[in-house]
Amino acid sequence: MRRLFFIAGICFLLVSLGRAADPEHDQSDVPIEMQPPDASWTKIVLVAGKPSHGPREHEYFAGCALLAQLLRQTPHVWPVIARDGWPTNPKTFENARSVVFFMNGGGNHFCLKEDHPKQITKLAEQGVGLVNLHFTVEYPKEKSPFPLAWLGGYYEKDFSANPMWHASFKALPEHPITRGVRPFNILDEWYYNIRFVPEMKGVTPILVATPPNAARQRFAEAKQHPGRPEVLAWTFERSNGGRSFGFTGLHYHDNWANPDFRRLIVNAVLWTAHLDVPSGGAPVAMASQDLHKHLDIKVAKKK
Repeated sequence: MRRLFFIAGICFLLVSLGRAADPEHDQSDVPIEMQPPDASWTKIVLVAGKPSHGPREHEYFAGCALLAQLLRQTPHVWPVIARDGWPTNPKTFENARSVVFFMNGGGNHFCLKEDHPKQITKLAEQGVGLVNLHFTVEYPKEKSPFPLAWLGGYYEKDFSANPMWHASFKALPEHPITRGVRPFNILDEWYYNIRFVPEMKGVTPILVATPPNAARQRFAEAKQHPGRPEVLAWTFERSNGGRSFGFTGLHYHDNWANPDFRRLIVNAVLWTAHLDVPSGGAPVAMASQDLHKHLDIKVAKKK
């Protein structure tokens, strides 16, 4: 028995030392699926996907942890983080006012596995807000009825485009989501040529920019429209009053450092939850070291 306690103690010490030596990847202080302490608070669920891509790219867990930190700055908002693609607690989606999905999309989309489409459709029918960030907005064409009903649009392979480019947002529409957001310019993997619902009914463009024509060349459909401004983020007001937001950026984790970038996302999440966005935008204070926390352990890409 003493030997077991000794071994357990050594293991605990090694884990603790490992965390101390690698603070960027320590995720142990992030509460997982912790429910609100007060039922009157606005519950927003953040679903982080499994590790993907290279270091500081597609940082789903760290991104959700950071977004939770930002959302908590709005009084009586309680973010609930679920990890690895889906909640394990059946109560996590209960009474949620909005659900944010930040994960891999395409043919391995977690929102399309098992009975997940049924669960999301139920949330949508209840008027719950739905948010898809970056890769999450990509769905297989054969599954298009789901994202069109949930988001009003989606990234369609062999139709949409996904180059890396500097998007310059010189003007922003008047909308609660853009409150306190100044025009900005940022490098990201901005998707465009999104497949929207017919006549874009219920869709409002939020971020619009014109890609350089050189960024269109490897995309057969996109290169047919040189010089055309493209929708990179949008809202979708569903017929039952539910609100959705699609955001194509956020390939690079470090883009959270831009206050206008992160304020737009936080404003959007609050808006989908039917909360009033302050006239100057939501508070989004962030220390520089916050960008270097809760990262997934990944293998660096070979140059």
